[in-house]
Amino acid sequence: MTPRTWQLLRLLADGEFHSGVALGRQLGVSRATVFSALSSVTEFGVQLQRIRGRGYRLLPAWQPLEADQVNAALTENAACFQLEILQQATSSNTELLRRASLGATSGCVLAVELQTGGRGRIGRSWHTGLGNALTFSLLWRFNCGLNALSGLSLAVGVAIMRALQRFEVAGAGLKWPNDILSSDGKLGGVLIEAQGDMYGPSSVVIGIGLNCSLPNSLAQLITQRAASLDQLCSRAPDRAQLLAAILQDLAGVLQQFSSSGFAGFQEEWQRYHLQQNLPVRLAMPDGSSVNGIALGVSDSGELRLATADGVRLFNSGEVGAC
Repeated sequence: MTPRTWQLLRLLADGEFHSGVALGRQLGVSRATVFSALSSVTEFGVQLQRIRGRGYRLLPAWQPLEADQVNAALTENAACFQLEILQQATSSNTELLRRASLGATSGCVLAVELQTGGRGRIGRSWHTGLGNALTFSLLWRFNCGLNALSGLSLAVGVAIMRALQRFEVAGAGLKWPNDILSSDGKLGGVLIEAQGDMYGPSSVVIGIGLNCSLPNSLAQLITQRAASLDQLCSRAPDRAQLLAAILQDLAGVLQQFSSSGFAGFQEEWQRYHLQQNLPVRLAMPDGSSVNGIALGVSDSGELRLATADGVRLFNSGEVGAC
């Protein structure tokens, strides 16, 4: 979408009707320019209502992310991060990986209002709409090598769960290795992409996506059961509060992980594990599957399954109900 389109969407963010004439007057452009700038927004999943004689309005209202609000909520942790909010990007992870290769510093955060090509685990797409989700990526640099980062995505899941508990998100939990779930479906996920040497130093881009709401137009694009924060909270947090809370908890978790790895998070991760001690089926990358009881994870983040052949450890695969 063009910069002019984004200017208009901000004017429409209150969810009230605004005439094309009034919008044009505010921006110093013609009504025809307003019409042209808004004509293709539905292609990006933006729900815009047009009524002759009344004008335009967004459905629902949109609360844009504001960097100053996030930084204020971060309080003393604001110094740990350099936050930038992009109006639109194909993928926050892709863009931050590019910047990391050019020397971006540890603690850089890119939050995106509208992702047009969000990526999930094993090549899946991550669908979002304007204001419907919190999608951001964090660059973190480690002195250790890639071989010492085992269990990092699980530690990130612990940080997310700590943040969600502040907002009394009912029924949320973790699924190995990087999903945030509820009984209604997937609430969010983590995508870790690493750069560096096996023996150090290394850097990771941590991508996090959480569904804040699920309008029907968006739910129809998602090919699995999904849930959203507004379904699980009596009063869902606004995205600035949520982003600040997750970053605050990530700061502590990543610092601890840097010094001692995943082992210190093992028991806490298992408390959040929704499939703990339940029968599961693990689909393997080669097409085979393994049935067993999910016993949690090892101190390096591997999935522990009690199978017919004894307790086995796995570092890849897709977990499903048995």
